[in-house]
Amino acid sequence: MSEVAVILGPKSPLTDVRMKECQAVADNFAELDLRFVDSELPESQLIEELKDAVAIMPAGVREFTPEMIEKLPKLRLIQTFSAGTDYLDKTMLAENGVDVSNNGGANAVAVAEHAIALMFAVNRKLEMQIDSVKAGTWMAGVTGERTDFHTLVGKRVGIVGLGRIGSRVAKRLAGWECELVYSDVVDHEPDYVTATGARRVELDELLSTSDIVTLHVPLDRVTRHMISERELSLMKETAILVNTCRGPVVDEAALIKALDSKQIFAAGLDVTEIEPIEMDNPLLKMQNVVLTPHLATRAIESEYNAAEYAITNVARLARGEKPDWIVAPV
Repeated sequence: MSEVAVILGPKSPLTDVRMKECQAVADNFAELDLRFVDSELPESQLIEELKDAVAIMPAGVREFTPEMIEKLPKLRLIQTFSAGTDYLDKTMLAENGVDVSNNGGANAVAVAEHAIALMFAVNRKLEMQIDSVKAGTWMAGVTGERTDFHTLVGKRVGIVGLGRIGSRVAKRLAGWECELVYSDVVDHEPDYVTATGARRVELDELLSTSDIVTLHVPLDRVTRHMISERELSLMKETAILVNTCRGPVVDEAALIKALDSKQIFAAGLDVTEIEPIEMDNPLLKMQNVVLTPHLATRAIESEYNAAEYAITNVARLARGEKPDWIVAPV
């Protein structure tokens, strides 16, 4: 007998594509009955549509209230297509017997590549170069001292979080002749660490000695504002901060102050505390900041991986197995 799994999202062309890609994977699993439910239905109707689901895959942010979850007794898993699960109340869900699994690294390569692209863009003022050409000023619009422009060769890159994304950053930077160090609250297997070429150090040492600090941690109560005034004060005046995980991991007010006072050299950010970024945010006018709109994951390969990983993990649940990639409440 098959188990019901639901993709929950608004009716849209994007959701239609997601459903099509997931259905192509689900067709390989006889134990799955994949359905789509419109997340914009009234709650009473929504609960009726979801009552048989053992797993829900949110295609877009959806708030799950305790009252709603209590009325879905068969539900055992919220399976995300994303790496981040900070928008879900994992404690409440766990109390109701519902696990949360992330995407198992479906977009890890894309985010790792984007983090390195931000390092390169900041070091070479790439955004300014492109804007200058488009403005018709050619080289004249590219300002800064000669010492503001750098290669990555010989630079110490400090990776905060050596998980699926951080490890891929390390492996790719090995070919750029960088020195790699990392800090993590997780004790990874020796072979896993060796494959990355990174050496473990304490966070304070990483911050105080790295030329580039790149953040790859989940957002939770522990990591919110883990980079704030004290941490920024430890960094070198020539250091670059790169953030492609979640905006609130960095205390943005403290970062703006550090950039403005030249306490650190620059930042490359794919995420901000408020998104979309507010137009009066000082980061938008800083020449030592490169910003992208939280699209580090944007690659078609990430989309294909997300569909395959999510459906495969839900199929594990349908077979009575424990799902992979469960994110513990923190």
